Amino acid sequence: MELIQETPDLSAYLAADEVIDHHHPLVRDTAARLAKDADDSYAYARLAFEFVRDTIPHSQDSGDLRVTWRASDVLEQRTGICYAKAHALTALLRAEDIPTALCYQTFDVVHGLVAVRFNGSWHRQDPRGNKPGVNAQFSLDGEQLAFLPDTAAGERDHPVLFAAPPQSVLSALRAAADRPHLWKTLPTTL
Repeated sequence: MELIQETPDLSAYLAADEVIDHHHPLVRDTAARLAKDADDSYAYARLAFEFVRDTIPHSQDSGDLRVTWRASDVLEQRTGICYAKAHALTALLRAEDIPTALCYQTFDVVHGLVAVRFNGSWHRQDPRGNKPGVNAQFSLDGEQLAFLPDTAAGERDHPVLFAAPPQSVLSALRAAADRPHLWKTLPTTL
């Protein structure tokens, strides 16, 4: 699948906003701590991916009822669903000047992941969190995502690379009183 930038302006994929708040002190401190153990941008990206995947539980897996959506809140509260974890990873990567996009798949509901730009190409990564039957890994040599769509069942990968979360995703997160409420309002389309 060919990934398509929502905007040709690569600087949009480095920008901070209310959701991808990579200028927040907690995001900056976390990025600096991770960067100390990285020899280069690729190593940093892998460390940031593993940090989000492995140290911030997916709230469905952990049973956490809280809903987070802002990157700094995800890092502070250490919980989030796929969208929130993608926001946190995007902020950590952009904090170190690595162009990062938000991207999506559709199953019964829309699933969020990210794409990083290295060597002139975009590479999708899924920081959702591993569990039995899910083994997402950071890779620039072929995707190893949490889930593969079954196109015969109507599931699909979306090729668009977003600089900011689509309104359908952000509205659902912001409006949710808790995760059970969110589960009833998750977007089924972008």
